[in-house]
Amino acid sequence: MKIFDCDRHVMEPLFIWEKYLDNKIYQQYPVHFKHHTHDNVDLPPTYYIGSEPILKHWHKAIQLETALRPQNSSARKLAMSGLGQLQSMDQDGVDKAFIFPTFTGYIVNHESLPAEVSCAYAQAYNRWILDYCMIDKSRLIPAAIVSRHDPKSLSQQVQLIAQQGFKLITIRPEPIHGYHLGDAAYFDFWQTCQQHNINIAFHGGTHLHGQTIGSDRFESRFSLHACSHALEAQVAFLSLLEGNVFELYPNIKFMFLEAGAAWVPYWLWRLDNICYPEFPALVKDKLPKKPSDYFKNNCYVSFESGEPCLEEVVKWIGRDKLLFGSDFPHPDHQDFSIEELTLGQSLSTPDIKRALQQNPLACVGGSFA
Repeated sequence: MKIFDCDRHVMEPLFIWEKYLDNKIYQQYPVHFKHHTHDNVDLPPTYYIGSEPILKHWHKAIQLETALRPQNSSARKLAMSGLGQLQSMDQDGVDKAFIFPTFTGYIVNHESLPAEVSCAYAQAYNRWILDYCMIDKSRLIPAAIVSRHDPKSLSQQVQLIAQQGFKLITIRPEPIHGYHLGDAAYFDFWQTCQQHNINIAFHGGTHLHGQTIGSDRFESRFSLHACSHALEAQVAFLSLLEGNVFELYPNIKFMFLEAGAAWVPYWLWRLDNICYPEFPALVKDKLPKKPSDYFKNNCYVSFESGEPCLEEVVKWIGRDKLLFGSDFPHPDHQDFSIEELTLGQSLSTPDIKRALQQNPLACVGGSFA
């Protein structure tokens, strides 16, 4: 069985920025490595943009642990090119995949960058990823990235992205430069996405220089990683509800990736049964329907290999809204097998197969050969 992987990543080679970025921007804000050692151990290189480290709370203890753990260098190398990505997909039994950045999101959303630099990096990445996926556009489906530093520029960015042929944009779930997803400053963005039939994939990550939940109170990788995905996904959905985005732009499809799916039943139950009925007069104008109805109508969510409670997820949102993402080649997710996915889940085999094949096609169209 060939599957559709909804969360597969590139590893951006350093040379792409000099090639695809405006030279003036590159000279002022180059992306580069710094190499360090600790107790005679070579630490992983530290990424910088200009004088700013790209990752937040990336301290010596995490670097040392990263250096000492088994490396997936072969997978990371494959992810640097479209040809290598296809080879990895063939090895994993993957027919098609949504393709996402790894480090670009940390650059574009870095709170210290000027808006024009953030936007320039986003557009440089988009040009590169189109070339990356050119080897087989039917199998490699890239997500574009936008800069949210200046909300006034978002509509124009989306128009360019649509002209380039993208059908999917990836954004982080956090507030960026003080604007959360439901802020009125983003209404033109959502309107332009809907106009051009472009859908949204939320993909968080640990160590952003930004307002990720937990980054103001924790420094350990354990706690930062615990907060940065599932908690941000919950609040992102709430932000869209609060901003009336689902009601105003009902044709946009939203995917919540790498946060698991088991949070969905709890969160929708709480929003429907505790928060929504408390003061109905205060929510009736923004939310004529229950929160769970908006999720069922507009949203998709990816599950993790071996994740519990998926039957309850299906009860709340339906069997057609469940996706699978491998997170290849990132080390916080283990290798998967098709047999493990179809037999080792807390969900029926037909529903798992639907999530692995048919459901992603609702976002992009097409069929399996």
